[in-house]
Amino acid sequence: MDVFHTPEAARNFVSALRSQGRTVGFVPTMGALHDGHLSLVDAAMNCDAAVASIFVNPTQFGPDEDLDKYPRTLTSDLEKLKTAGVSAVFVPTKEQMYPDGFSTSVNPPLVSESLEGTCRPGHFRGVVTVVLKLLNAVPASHAYFGKKDYQQWRVIEAMVRDLDLGTRIIGCETVREDDGLAMSSRNRYLTDEERVRALLLSSALQAVEDAYQAGETRTSILQASMRHTLLGENDSGRVASDAGLQSRPCLDTLQYATVVSAHDLTPLSSIDRPAVALIAGMIGSTRLIDNRELGPT
Repeated sequence: MDVFHTPEAARNFVSALRSQGRTVGFVPTMGALHDGHLSLVDAAMNCDAAVASIFVNPTQFGPDEDLDKYPRTLTSDLEKLKTAGVSAVFVPTKEQMYPDGFSTSVNPPLVSESLEGTCRPGHFRGVVTVVLKLLNAVPASHAYFGKKDYQQWRVIEAMVRDLDLGTRIIGCETVREDDGLAMSSRNRYLTDEERVRALLLSSALQAVEDAYQAGETRTSILQASMRHTLLGENDSGRVASDAGLQSRPCLDTLQYATVVSAHDLTPLSSIDRPAVALIAGMIGSTRLIDNRELGPT
C-alpha cells in the first residue's frame, strides 16, 4: 500500500490508473477509523482499485467545536486500510491543503442551508471546499460517503453535480453497533451513562419508522414522537420533570428532530415521497447525529 503526502503524488498515482481505463473508488476520511469507515472501503473495492485519504479538516470545525480533541490514530488507521486491501492512502498535512496565502472557498449548494447548516455556520463551506480539493488530488471514478452524515452526502452530491466533477458519489448505509447506536468516531467520548442515553437516537428513529409502517404519514405527529422519546415531552410539549416527576433519560440538548424530503431536505407536511427523519443533539459534551430513510421508493 502506497502512502502519499502531496496532492501531486496522489494525483499522479490515480491518473495513471484512470489512463489505463481502470475504475478507482475513493474513501475520504478524517481518520479514527471504525467499521463504518471500513464498510465504505469494502464498497470501494468493487472498483479496480481503492484509495482512501486521512485528513482532519480544520475549516469544517466551528470555534467551539472539537478540532483539538478529535481523535488522531494514524498508525492504526493505516494498518486497517492496508489489511482491507486499499491500494494507496493520501495523508496530507494542513500546510499542504491550506498553504500560506490560501484564500479560496466553495459556496455550498442550497441543500446545505438548513439543519446542520443552521446549527454549524460555515461547516459546509469547509466540507465542500476540502472535498473539492481532495477530488482534485484523487480524481477517482467513484467516491463513497456514509449516509450517517446524511446532509453531508446530499451536499457533496449536489456540489459534484453542479461543478461537473465527473466523480460518481455513492451513499452507503449506516453501520451500527449491535444495540443500534450508529458508529461514529465521536462515540469514544461518551461515558458509560452517556453511552446508554445515546441509544435514544436510534430508538426514536425506530419508533418513527414503526409508526410510518403502521400508516402514519403526518410529519407533525412523527416529529412529536421523536421529541417524546428524546426529551420525554408529553403531548403538550412539556417535559415530565416540569411537573415534579422524574423523567426518563433524555438528551441534554436537542438541536433538531425532523422529517424532510430525502432529496433536497425541504419540509414536508406528510410523507408522499421519499423522506428522511433526522436527529441532532448533545449528550454531555458530545454531539451526535442519526437518521432513518422513510417513504416510497
